[in-house]
Amino acid sequence: MTDGWRVVLYLHLLSMAFFVGGQLVFGLAVVPLLRGDDDRDRDRLRAVARRFGYGSIAALVVLIITGWAMASHFQLWDSSTLQWKLALVALVIVLVLVHLRWSKLHALQGAILIASLVIVWLGLRLATGGA
Repeated sequence: MTDGWRVVLYLHLLSMAFFVGGQLVFGLAVVPLLRGDDDRDRDRLRAVARRFGYGSIAALVVLIITGWAMASHFQLWDSSTLQWKLALVALVIVLVLVHLRWSKLHALQGAILIASLVIVWLGLRLATGGA
């Protein structure tokens, strides 16, 4: 792999780490700490969620661009593993959009996280030749 493609892979992995890692931190640390009856805590939770949401949108854009570039360069478009990964990416995007509308449906957060973890697993299969 040339240095240019290592940079593309690095950006892809960094964006994935932000998106998935942020979900874990937000769900396991921030929400339990700030979910309460205090209006001030709810305002803080909303502010953190908004900031993470903006970062997540940026991460998704980078993931899509770098993923497309790598799939094209490494000729992976015929891979069934990639097809499953893309289907789950589409599902995550839909779930995120639904979650923006109905943020109190906490099951959506879990579904987004689970689908994201499966996407990471499929990405590892692609990277290790398990296409």
